[in-house]
This record gives sequence, C-alpha cells and structure tokens, in this order.
Amino acid sequence: MRDESTVKMRAEKVNFYYGRQQALKDINLDVLSNKVTAIIGPSGCGKSTFIRLLNRMNELVPNTSLTGRILLDDKDILDRSIDAVEIRRRVGMVFQKPNPFPKNIFENISYALEVNGIKDKHYIEDRVIESLQKAALYDEVKTRLHESALKLSGGQQQRLCIARCLSIKPEVLLFDEPCASLDPISTRKIEELILELKKDYTIAIVTHNMQQAARVSDFTGFFLMGELIEFDRTETIFKSPGDKRTEDYITGRFG
Repeated sequence: MRDESTVKMRAEKVNFYYGRQQALKDINLDVLSNKVTAIIGPSGCGKSTFIRLLNRMNELVPNTSLTGRILLDDKDILDRSIDAVEIRRRVGMVFQKPNPFPKNIFENISYALEVNGIKDKHYIEDRVIESLQKAALYDEVKTRLHESALKLSGGQQQRLCIARCLSIKPEVLLFDEPCASLDPISTRKIEELILELKKDYTIAIVTHNMQQAARVSDFTGFFLMGELIEFDRTETIFKSPGDKRTEDYITGRFG
C-alpha cells in the first residue's frame, strides 16, 4: 500500500517491552501528512502503547525498553540528541478522558504557551482565541473565558484540551480514544473537528469504535496481540481486508 502523500512519521521494526513482557512486535507503519490514520484492535492489543511511542510518552513509564526507529520528517525521534520535550511540542496528544487544568478557560491555553517560554501578552491572547476557534469551541465560550474550565461539559472539555494542544503549533496530533467518555452528540463534534483539522495537521487516532474509524480515517492499521496484522486504506480494510483475522474483528466475531 502506497500513497502520493508525504510520510510524516514512520515506525520501523519497533519492538516495545514492559519489563520482560513484549507489548509490540516488529511494527512497521507509516503515518501520512494531512491524513487521518486509525489504529484499531481489541483491548490489550498494543494500540495505545504504540501511539504513545510517537511522542515518547512511554519514556515516562519505568522499566520499559524499545528497539527499532520512529522517524519524524526522516529523523529518528529516539536519538539521544533529540529533546523529548521538543518532540512532544511537535507531536501533541489528546487523551481518552478530558484533562483540563483547574484554571479558567483562558488560562488553560495561556498556561501551555507560557510554559513554552512565550511571554508576549498580545500574542498569547491571539493564540488563545485562534486555538479555541480551530477547536470549534470559541463561539460557545467567548463570553465565559474567565470561568472555570471544569464547568464545561465533557465534550467541551475535550475540545478545550484539543485547543490547548493546538496552541503550541504542533505538526502531528495523536488522539487516544478521544470520544470514549463522550455522548453521541459530543462524539460527532469531535469527529467533525478531526476531519477539519487534517487540512493543517497529520493525525493518528486510536479508537475502539469501528464506525468511527470508518468515518474519520483515510488509513487504518489493525493490531492484534502486539502485532500489526494489516495496514491499508480504510475503505480496503473495511470492505475487503486481506487477512481473515481483520475481517473477523471488524465484523464483530471477536474483540
């Protein structure tokens, strides 16, 4: 499977271990620029572990090890000369459960800018507004910017977390089951937002929801027991998968 798009990130022969337990086995996968790549598979298959490798989040977990290469614009992000903080700025992540700071809406985003060394108050204000607009949240909160972010609904909190991520101008957005705790209306808004964001960002999403993967992604990888079983265009994966295990999973025979 090849595409005319540029490869933004690439995993090459990636193996990952929690202690002696191997969680990922020889993973090779491309994440293409301005496309949405979905990672699907049953619980415990390694999909969340994999996506967290793309911005070195798993380094924060003790007693883990990794072999292989993970490339961002053809440079190995695992190289010791590469700053992990800089990688996490370029490759942002939105988690399963919304995690706004216990601050007001404006401060949730301005704080992210300030800890990245930005002090210009006019620039910060512009970035906050622009980020909220890009996250399709500004119109809903523009008169409430100095109210606690914890008063927002779950779906609004998740879009605030996306805005916070966007504020520092990442190149890649990682979503780890971003709608798992949301109602159907909020889920639809997040999905619509993802489709809009891919115009400017490269996106990878872990989802347990087959319909969601089919709706939002251009490419899909199916993981099973730490292995990448199949990776192709989403339409191919869902209509004519090449591996019977993929077909069995997406048709609900297991998982």
